[in-house]
Amino acid sequence: MKKIPMRRCVATQAQLPKKELLRIVRTPEGQVKIDVTGKANGRGAYLAKTMEAVEVAQKRGALARALECEIPASIYDEIRSIVGEK
Repeated sequence: MKKIPMRRCVATQAQLPKKELLRIVRTPEGQVKIDVTGKANGRGAYLAKTMEAVEVAQKRGALARALECEIPASIYDEIRSIVGEK
């Protein structure tokens, strides 16, 4: 049986399988991107694919703290559109 990689959501602190989370990356150039492949270079943070997690992350600044940089509002809008499609 294959081991399932687990990651922790920065907003809810829930530990979930990696495939159920969204990875947000700060690239070495300093850009913040949503990593759909899960393999992009840079510092990554995982966020649950729920609207509640997105709201908590934005309100508390959990993503900014995890990535050690400011998160533009456009990134939160992009995350909401991805989560909303689910």
